[in-house]
Amino acid sequence: MADQLIKATAADGGIRAVGVISTKLTEEARARHNLSYVATAALGRAMTSGLLLASNMKREGSRVNLRIKGNGPLRGLLVDAGLDGTVRGYVDCPEVELPPNAMNKLDVGRAIGREGFLYVVRDVGYGYPYSSTVELVSGEVGDDVAHYLVNSEQTPSALLVGVFVGAQGVTAAGGLLLQVMPKAARDEALVTTLESRVSKLSGFTPLLRAGKTLPEIFEELLGDLGLVILPEIQMLRFDCRCSFNRVLGALKMLGEAELKDMIEKDDGAEATCEFCSEVYQANSDHLAQLIEDLRTESV
Repeated sequence: MADQLIKATAADGGIRAVGVISTKLTEEARARHNLSYVATAALGRAMTSGLLLASNMKREGSRVNLRIKGNGPLRGLLVDAGLDGTVRGYVDCPEVELPPNAMNKLDVGRAIGREGFLYVVRDVGYGYPYSSTVELVSGEVGDDVAHYLVNSEQTPSALLVGVFVGAQGVTAAGGLLLQVMPKAARDEALVTTLESRVSKLSGFTPLLRAGKTLPEIFEELLGDLGLVILPEIQMLRFDCRCSFNRVLGALKMLGEAELKDMIEKDDGAEATCEFCSEVYQANSDHLAQLIEDLRTESV
């Protein structure tokens, strides 16, 4: 099934639902960064969360950054997701592996750590980006992002994100965001019903592995609450905006002396993008041209 995002409403617009399938983009991230099992799960959950948060933005070009810093061996991760359905990200220590937790699941909480912070930056395309920081509650990513939504955006939310990764790579990844809008938040019976149904779910990836589509998942959860599935299906993909020209621009900022040193000692320079692990090679001719450009600009 293709990576995609679908939206729906229920209870006369009192409930907002967003579902994401992110299997292929999570597998691409795993392969690009040579991630361990637990690192794959952590980054996949975070990328899915980023896409779910970005889906609520309005202005073209809007993006969300999630930075998690914890006291676990994974140390942290960074995700950049856009309203356009693109996402990229990396983990600080991609090789870290841990035994399963007590529920025989990948121990993302221990890998990230239960002490630390989640930093969220929303760039709406103009003015200063909006930033917020909350303490981690579990390190499991989904819990932490839901905690952010409740405390920073004052929106009661349920967030389910999951990644199933095995010897053949990522075979299921995705997530679901349910939010109770202000006009429905006072309906205690509705909120209780929604909480009960979400609590009975064993996770999101079991639904995908059972062959459930996003509309079918919505129908099971909200079908009797006036469910309306919006017709638009947004395709999602792992995408990085790095380029050779951007690398040259970064090298140019090092200055003439540093560029000369690179030519003399290494006959060039190599740069690796943190977000996608793409490797760029700049030879001595490229660096010499940068030096020439710097001299021209200084005249």
